Amino acid sequence: MFSDSAFPILNGVSVSIDALTTELRNQGHSVHLFTSAYPGHKDPDPNVFRFPAIPTPWTRGYPLAVPPFVGMLHRFRQHRYDVVHTHTPFTLGLVGLRWAQSHELPIVSTYHTLYDRYAHYIPYFPRRYVRYKIAKHTNFYYNRVDHVVTPSEASKRWLVRHSVSTPIQVIPTGVPPRLFLDRSEARRQLGMGPDQRNLLYVGRIAKEKNLEVVLEAAAAVFRACPKARLHLVGDGPHLEDCRLLARSMGIGDRVRFVGFVPRHEVDLYYAAADVFVFASVTETQGLVVQEAMTYGLPAVVVGGGGASAAVENGVNGWVCKNDSKEMAARVLSLINDESLYTGMSEGALKSVRSSSIAGMTHAVVDVYRLVLERKGTPVPDGPLAVS
Repeated sequence: MFSDSAFPILNGVSVSIDALTTELRNQGHSVHLFTSAYPGHKDPDPNVFRFPAIPTPWTRGYPLAVPPFVGMLHRFRQHRYDVVHTHTPFTLGLVGLRWAQSHELPIVSTYHTLYDRYAHYIPYFPRRYVRYKIAKHTNFYYNRVDHVVTPSEASKRWLVRHSVSTPIQVIPTGVPPRLFLDRSEARRQLGMGPDQRNLLYVGRIAKEKNLEVVLEAAAAVFRACPKARLHLVGDGPHLEDCRLLARSMGIGDRVRFVGFVPRHEVDLYYAAADVFVFASVTETQGLVVQEAMTYGLPAVVVGGGGASAAVENGVNGWVCKNDSKEMAARVLSLINDESLYTGMSEGALKSVRSSSIAGMTHAVVDVYRLVLERKGTPVPDGPLAVS
């Protein structure tokens, strides 16, 4: 597997890669991960290979792999692989594509992110021009792989709309089973009152996450429900701007910017929360929405991106317009109506029971075998070797 983004970076791509890698190995397959070096991080996994990387002003928190790559190519050639699977179409995605082609290996690529929605991170160029170039590169890259995997119909439609003709398989990312954490104990550990109504956001604190709508909605909720609080779990380049906005709105004492939390500790915040709120329209899937539902949290999300695909209106949450007043009204409808809340909480739990990591992995392996057959390569009866 090749990816510019992997643990310890915490985002939907890295979570998906970790889940897929772990389950592939549980099913007997051999997996090597090629990714960027991260400052101070040492991998306990000997099958992780890290390219030398440097930080850049426009990719803060995401070190950029830099050539020469010949040393890592020698390591790649020390092993025999059946399939190459890339998870980003940029530096290391291009390396994976080139090495797969030169070694005549089939290549699968997962399209995780609506990359054109991140054009504001590229400095010095007009945003429209950057979005155009990203769209052109997306077309170039995904038309050169053998098969594309994407987690939602929304992202598949985007690829088709941009003339990607490669076969595309929609395989939603599976969610891990919940840890059985007692809600009252979770709240005690986090210093929350037992009668507090907790709104939760988990994800990067970044401009494209549309957090202004979440904060404005929270302010309206606080006015109607003084016991409500908002916790934002995550870090990112928009953190200070969001803090300043919360202060200027007079809600700084009821909004807690938790910052970065290790992956295994995020469950504590899910367990302590009442409602999950999410306003981003740049996601292909919005894995955190499904993770929240494993804890019985109804979700209130803005429609327009892949995140809303997990929400069935009135069953496990609400999909609202990109409007803070409507989001606040939907949140209040949940926290003010115990019967409605209980029904949606049960709906949230039911909706994620079929989204298993094992099922996702079996579907991905079926794609691997399909591309091997299409290439005329003998398909191993047993486990595969994936890079």
